[in-house]
Amino acid sequence: MVGTVLRTWPPLAAAAVAALAGCGGGGMGTDRGAGTPQVPTSQPWPKPEARTLAQLRARLAPGPRLATSVSVLEPGTDRIAFALFDRARRQIADTPTALYVARTDGTGLRGPFRARYTPLTVKPQFRSRTTSQDPDSANSIYVADAEFPAPGRYLVLGVAQLDQRLVGAAPVAVSVRRQWPPPAVGDLAPRVHTPTAASVAGDLASIDTRVPPDTMHSVDLARVLGRRPVMLLFATPGLCASRICGPVTDIVEQLHAEEHGEAEFIHMEIYNGNRRELGERPQVRAYGLPSEPWLFGIDRHGRVAARIEGAFSLDEAKRALDAALAGAPRRG
Repeated sequence: MVGTVLRTWPPLAAAAVAALAGCGGGGMGTDRGAGTPQVPTSQPWPKPEARTLAQLRARLAPGPRLATSVSVLEPGTDRIAFALFDRARRQIADTPTALYVARTDGTGLRGPFRARYTPLTVKPQFRSRTTSQDPDSANSIYVADAEFPAPGRYLVLGVAQLDQRLVGAAPVAVSVRRQWPPPAVGDLAPRVHTPTAASVAGDLASIDTRVPPDTMHSVDLARVLGRRPVMLLFATPGLCASRICGPVTDIVEQLHAEEHGEAEFIHMEIYNGNRRELGERPQVRAYGLPSEPWLFGIDRHGRVAARIEGAFSLDEAKRALDAALAGAPRRG
């Protein structure tokens, strides 16, 4: 069965149930962070030549549940961040993993696109109570660079090496388009006002669901856009259904503390009044965001130099900052 695409991966307690008939639990422990892969020997990845997706899946044992935090995909090479969950709804850590891509009829199979395993770790002083006290908070991600030749609907299949054999997750359906609402690299970033500690008279809880509030509320985007490089994070640590907003906000908070004052850092919450039922804040609508979190690295001319949807590591955030400092290419 083809699984539905997930805008963000859901709380583990609700929707990360794996279809693991015939898959033993010995190689599927909880996410323990970086360490030795759970598979002692490597299996060769199947080659896609002259095969359909169904033919490839027929060679695989039933596998874990794949949940992706990425929904905005364009023709070419796309970064796909995802997690794997076992039948006990625990994240599967640090095992060889790859993605395959095919048209929805199973033809045009491409891959394997090898995935990188990345723990979402920060130094202890930057780990918020929001993250540390949430047992369902995401601990790690896999990231693969997959190729999509043209716009259209595709299936993405995750294949992992577990218990010295290859197992396959149920494919997820994704859409590839040439243009999406969020500003792309090279675009001018929308100029919007963002709330600050001063504008809310120090009531940081009204503009930040992280506990404790982070330090990224000192400047208004509209006042610094086009003058200074900006790292703009859209995330709601306390309300994020995916449980990845907390970890990535901790990551950007650490980056903010360790960089040398060369850029402004702004954390923008998602919901009006920090209540889902009140809808999205106007800044989120202005950026056309279909999901959260998002990180934008914006250069001193006000152009997007880097953007990341979904979960990301400290190294990826650092590269986004480097891009913002170096300057964005102009589109067209």
